[in-house]
Amino acid sequence: MTTPRNASATGSAKDLPGASKHVWKLAWPNILSNLLFTTVGFMHIKIVAELGTSSVAAVTTGHRVFFLIQAIFMGVSVASTALVARNWGAQQQQKAEMVAWTSIILSGALAALLSIPVVLIPGSIAGLFGLDAETTQLAASFIFYLGIFTIFSTTSMMLSTALRATGDVITPLWFLFFSSVLNVTFAYLLAFGIGPFPQLGVAGVALGGSGASVIVTCAFVLFWWRGKFALKAVKRLRLDRNIARQLISIGTPAIIEQAIVQLSFLVFFAIIARYGTGAYAAYGIGISLVSFSIVVGFGFGIATATIIGQQLGAGNPDVAIAAVWRSLRMAVIAMSTLSVLLALYARELASFMIDDPQVINLTVAFIYMIALSQPLMACEFTLAGALRGAGDTRFPLIATFCGIIMGRLLPASIFAYLGFSVYWIFGVMILDYSIKATLLLYRFRSRAWLNVSFSKPTAASN
Repeated sequence: MTTPRNASATGSAKDLPGASKHVWKLAWPNILSNLLFTTVGFMHIKIVAELGTSSVAAVTTGHRVFFLIQAIFMGVSVASTALVARNWGAQQQQKAEMVAWTSIILSGALAALLSIPVVLIPGSIAGLFGLDAETTQLAASFIFYLGIFTIFSTTSMMLSTALRATGDVITPLWFLFFSSVLNVTFAYLLAFGIGPFPQLGVAGVALGGSGASVIVTCAFVLFWWRGKFALKAVKRLRLDRNIARQLISIGTPAIIEQAIVQLSFLVFFAIIARYGTGAYAAYGIGISLVSFSIVVGFGFGIATATIIGQQLGAGNPDVAIAAVWRSLRMAVIAMSTLSVLLALYARELASFMIDDPQVINLTVAFIYMIALSQPLMACEFTLAGALRGAGDTRFPLIATFCGIIMGRLLPASIFAYLGFSVYWIFGVMILDYSIKATLLLYRFRSRAWLNVSFSKPTAASN
């Protein structure tokens, strides 16, 4: 995709009559992609809900461990987005391709390393959540089968990231669609032993879903290797060291940020687990339900990062800033609207997921709390995406640390120690997102992120 250059560097929002359309063109496929990803997690929960509350808690635990591992690669993908988009906007296609190639190889090596403990000691990892013996054993089996295929999911993730950074948001969407359909299908067949498939329960959900991911990832890589996309495969074993250093430099704060987020979620899960399996399951179900709204913010965040990177690469900073404000307004409106719908149908949605009155009531309360946070989350996703797209990954790390530690874990720990009800624990999320949104808005308005510069990489042939 060629970056538009019809606006001057001194432009404003009024100079961008097509800004909203451009933002939406990049955002909607990302939103659909995230919705598909969320739907898979939702269906995993729905499938095992028939097996009981312990199975729901086990899958919730497995997903959380998987997200922790993916946090590392999300950091690399942030750096890849910034560098690919910047080079693509500057019409340096070979450099963009080298960034994509390097990020895929680095992520593959990390995936192989991180999968070792997940495969060898899944029981010990599941045991960290403080669940009962049955739930821990089920969670361990789920974690094991997810860990075996980590390298495939990571490769797909990095290739999709690189394509989106060039503006090709449709190709990753198609491959994710087929992956999602196969994932849910095989997960269901192996969970209940339909036809020739064995009945594996919770483990079958992980094995079936991961197996489907392998099939689609192999097809995805094959198309790329044969030159079917605008972004070509470099096809060389040796990495570009300058690009690798840039990826590490930009990606490290994002990796630390995601690690803090996921580890904090684990601690938050542990705090909720003190209130019993019912509260724990309600939180997992609630997360699955509200994720359909949250992924809208993710979509706008990815689109914003791409626009920022490409426009800065093209030398149009004011065009980039104006587009971010458009993206923010659109995200707030979209997520606020969805939050109202979630709140209105909270009980119906919770009842659809599980037939347990206690869990249903707790899930409804959680949905109400998170619905109030949606506009704040829209600010976080969009503005953090803008900063990361510019290569400013350190400040989102600071904002995330302040929000999660000061706004979530500290007050939640105090409330739990004082014996407050679980509703107070759910409520601290509002404070968390308020802190992060405020800090990110301050940083973006300061324009200090425009001063972030990348060292010039060597030629792609080095």
